[in-house]
Amino acid sequence: MMKRRAHLTPEQTSDFYAEHYGKMFFPSLVAYMSSGPIIAMVLAKENAVNYWRELIGPTNCFRARETHPDSIRALYGTDDQRNAVHGSDQYGAEREIRFMFPESIVEPIPSGQAAKDYLAKLVNPTLLRGLTNLCKQKPGDPITWLADWLIQNNPNKPCVNDKVEIVEP
Repeated sequence: MMKRRAHLTPEQTSDFYAEHYGKMFFPSLVAYMSSGPIIAMVLAKENAVNYWRELIGPTNCFRARETHPDSIRALYGTDDQRNAVHGSDQYGAEREIRFMFPESIVEPIPSGQAAKDYLAKLVNPTLLRGLTNLCKQKPGDPITWLADWLIQNNPNKPCVNDKVEIVEP
């Protein structure tokens, strides 16, 4: 997880919320969001956006109190605009991470056929060998045994020749 405390200028806030430019609430949103410090965080988890949005509840804190009474917005939001937290959507998360953490590297997560090809080529062969050996050995603690086996048999681990001969001139 990355975390940063920041105090955005009105210009930075306008850039961050650019998709809302021209809407009635835009000027007050910019004024409020640039009025004090914020905490920006990047959550790394499978389905992180959906998980976070479920945790924070609906944008409207009054609706959140009715439909998601234990959500962050229901508990800490004061009105439609001051709803306690921001939650990126599926499409804006990468842009917003780059905005708040310009030094970070955001790599796309392979999906679909690209993920299947990656797993088939680089993961499955080693994992299959490890699981086969696990079944043959039948250790008392299979998880630890497999973890140790994967470390010892990592195909990406550099191969170092233990026999080093030092020749003096």
